[in-house]
Amino acid sequence: MAAREFDYESTLEACARRDERAFQALYRQEAGQLLGLAISMLGRRDVAEDCLHDAFVRIWQHAARYRRELGSGRAWVHSILRYRVLNALRSGTRHIDMDDGFIERVLDDAPQAEAQALERSERRLLRHCLQRLERPRRQPILLAFYRGLTHEQIAQRLSTPLGTIKGRIRAGLRALQECLQA
Repeated sequence: MAAREFDYESTLEACARRDERAFQALYRQEAGQLLGLAISMLGRRDVAEDCLHDAFVRIWQHAARYRRELGSGRAWVHSILRYRVLNALRSGTRHIDMDDGFIERVLDDAPQAEAQALERSERRLLRHCLQRLERPRRQPILLAFYRGLTHEQIAQRLSTPLGTIKGRIRAGLRALQECLQA
C-alpha cells in the first residue's frame, strides 16, 4: 500500500484503543523508511535500530496523544523518531561532520539507506521540493534533518541569528509541505 493510501490518522486512533493489528500495520508501513532516515542521520545502524525501537514503543504508549486536527499522522510518527535520533546525537552517539559540501550533495545523491527506504516517486518529489527552496531556507533544513544539528548549532555554523534560523526553518517546512501536497 502506498504512503498516500495508508490512513495514518485512523491507524493511530486504533493504536490508542490498543489495537495491535493497527500497530503492526503501522510498523510494516513505516519501519523501513524510518530506519533509513535514522541511519542517514546517525551513520550507525545499531544506534538507528535502537532509536527506531524506542520510537515505536513511544508511539504505542502515547498514540492517544495524537490529534488529527493538529497535523498528519505520518508527520507525528516521523517527529517521534526524529526526537529519538536527536537525543542520540546530543548524547554523543556520533560525531557530526561539518562538511559544507554535503548540503548541495544531498540534493544530488541521496544516502544509500534512504534510497532503499524511500519509494522512487516520493524521493523525486522531495528532491524537487527541496530544490525549489531558496538556499537560505534549504540549508538550515538540511542541516537539521540530515545532520541532526540543533537550531543553535545551525545558527552558529551559518553565522546567522538564532531567530532568523528558526524562521527560515519554519517557512521552509511550510513551503515543503505545500509542495509535497500539491
